[in-house]
Amino acid sequence: MPITPDSLMTLEAYAKHRKAHKPQIIAHRRLRSVRLGEHMNLQFEDEQTVRYQIQEMLRIEKIFEEEGIRGEIDAYAPLVPDGSNWKATVLIEFPDPNERKRELARLIGVEDRLFVEVEGHPRVYAIADEDLDRENDEKTSAVHFARFEFTPAMRQAVRAGAAVRLGCDHRHYPAHVAIPAETLASLAGDLAAP
Repeated sequence: MPITPDSLMTLEAYAKHRKAHKPQIIAHRRLRSVRLGEHMNLQFEDEQTVRYQIQEMLRIEKIFEEEGIRGEIDAYAPLVPDGSNWKATVLIEFPDPNERKRELARLIGVEDRLFVEVEGHPRVYAIADEDLDRENDEKTSAVHFARFEFTPAMRQAVRAGAAVRLGCDHRHYPAHVAIPAETLASLAGDLAAP
């Protein structure tokens, strides 16, 4: 269901809903989260996670006018996968500020070296930060937005249960991990039948 101002809850209704449903929302976000190495987390987005993010922003910022609501929808709705891809918020996490500064300088370009590998198919590299450039000559950002675009054959394979690996081949952050079965089942639901 597309996210529109009419499909969102009022601030009052969301406050009640949030209390009652926060554990389920957290569990859904956790299910769609994949840790890549020690310092990277990919939160794979879907309509539910994006709707939650928009509602949270409206709540935090106390936005209730249509123009502000539309602005939040415009900012976050592009993160909803459209049937041929997975979209993820990429978080690079270094708790120590000095280490973070040093590592973000070493990891320039890391967002373009993220990949998904469907069993029996070539790697698909992330298309990162389509909304705006999040790095400069000195460092990359701690947050990126990535889209992984699949061919019809890859979509069919994922939907049929093929194994999928998530990885990074940046020279300062080589990592790969098999996407856990429960997470993969949820992500497979983002892909339309070819």
